Amino acid sequence: MWSIEQYRTLVRASAWYDLIVTAAFVTPWSFLWLHSVLQSLNLPGAFPAFAPAHVLMANLLGSIVCVWAVLRIRDPQRAFGLYDAAGRALFATWQLYALTQGATSILWGILLFEVLWGIAQILPVRADQKTIDARQPI
Repeated sequence: MWSIEQYRTLVRASAWYDLIVTAAFVTPWSFLWLHSVLQSLNLPGAFPAFAPAHVLMANLLGSIVCVWAVLRIRDPQRAFGLYDAAGRALFATWQLYALTQGATSILWGILLFEVLWGIAQILPVRADQKTIDARQPI
């Protein structure tokens, strides 16, 4: 169980993680650089060449994830943490599916973080004393 402040810190930390991990997906140039670096690692699993439409999808993903991350950094609300956990469940589902289809093994590490951040954000938050006092009738 998290305190309100701990939960806000958690939501903010998960947002910083997202921002750092996806920043290179925002522009075609940064994504193509990242793609070439990942290809050069020769990891097990397929890491195919990307056509312009694939790059566009990566850029759209990177853009929306980075905007969502900045929102959570600036305003780490409980509701945003819960929505983020739901999004992480979806991301984890499709990452697991991609892994079963032969995607690069680097996804295992990313999948692990998606699951851990998601679980952490669905744990209960206990009300602080101010909130409890505010609910008491006078």
